[in-house]
Amino acid sequence: MKIIAYIYSNPLLESPPEATMWGWEIDGVYQDLGGRVELQKLLKDCQSEPAEYLLIRRLEELGDSMNEICDRISQIEATGVKIIAIEQPYTSNNQQPELLQLLGEIQRETNSRRLREGHAKNRIKTLPPPGKAPYGYRRGKDRYIIDRSTAPVVKDFFEQFLLYGCLRGAVRYLEKKYNKKISVATGHRWLTNPVYRGNIAYQNGEIISDTHSPILNREEAAQIDRLLRRNRRLPPRTASAPRSLAGLIVCGECQSHMTVTSVTKPRKKWEYLYLRPINCPNISKCKAIRYEQVLERTIQSICQELPRAVAQMNMPSLDGVKQSLTGKITQQKGILEQLDNLTKTGVLDLETAELRAYKIKTEISQIQARLAALPPVNLNAIAQTVSIPQFWTDLSESERRFYFREFIRQIEITRQDSKWQLQLIFIF
Repeated sequence: MKIIAYIYSNPLLESPPEATMWGWEIDGVYQDLGGRVELQKLLKDCQSEPAEYLLIRRLEELGDSMNEICDRISQIEATGVKIIAIEQPYTSNNQQPELLQLLGEIQRETNSRRLREGHAKNRIKTLPPPGKAPYGYRRGKDRYIIDRSTAPVVKDFFEQFLLYGCLRGAVRYLEKKYNKKISVATGHRWLTNPVYRGNIAYQNGEIISDTHSPILNREEAAQIDRLLRRNRRLPPRTASAPRSLAGLIVCGECQSHMTVTSVTKPRKKWEYLYLRPINCPNISKCKAIRYEQVLERTIQSICQELPRAVAQMNMPSLDGVKQSLTGKITQQKGILEQLDNLTKTGVLDLETAELRAYKIKTEISQIQARLAALPPVNLNAIAQTVSIPQFWTDLSESERRFYFREFIRQIEITRQDSKWQLQLIFIF
């Protein structure tokens, strides 16, 4: 008994399946990638030396339209070969009412495949995906074009977030200055949208870099990513709190977060700030602490402990890591430049060259993402700068909040009788 199999896969949509997928002993496998040259050979072989069974995954693999599929089923079965579709309820020479139901399913699948192939071809050419362009851009012939009437609004939103590290504050700023109302979720999508960084992200999750003019440069985008990662570690809503220590202070015993509360006196302009525990089982012991005292001790501790903590870090040379990643990007770009010559000399056809170029561009984007995620190289120099007490006294509360959260993960307060001490837990 002779059993053969046929596999069709479009490299734009899927990877070729394993040859051992059938679970049967196969006498021969015909496999096509994109075209159907092997299918024509199979039809000729069935006429000269017909097999008993032909295994396929789905009937749609036999053609691009219903007419092609039905015609090839008839050609194969006319030679006496029985077709078995392992992913569909179809076997030749059986009176199956399921075939009529299959025809509608096949029609829908072929239409869906045609649409996906069209989107894939546009993706290979790095064209923008279908749909409306993001706010700040408009659609051009083959790329996004900056909309000069709305792009300044987006740019100002990014600058506000970079300055204060507060998403809700940036959203409020946009409404106040430009009367542009967006939700916090929309603002977060703006901050993470690759389009504003000059990249395109497709539905399959792949990203192509440098496809159009960016509103954010690479350094700003990397800083935004660090700020978002930092804010995710904080309790809800503390990222927009006006006080620099908000969300950082916890009780060393019960690990309860402490909130900033204000107290005023009648007919007095002065405001007194205190830190109180939110959910402490022993509230009589965890009494309120003056905010200014905790702030002063935090600045003293960070000036003393941060340079030592940075010096003790056992980190690989960031310069070496960055040079290695940059070298990989240069190497990939060199391969990309060679594809034109290979196409002109006939070594590669245009479709294969475009597919290879697309894969190289996605690899470059992945390396650039790893490069952007690295911390600043000059961490020692930054630690020396922020260890000067005058640096902190010259900052506003919102600016202190920015720098505190850049280095500090948590501040624990431990009590002993009426005295208390604090311990800084750095991010690194």
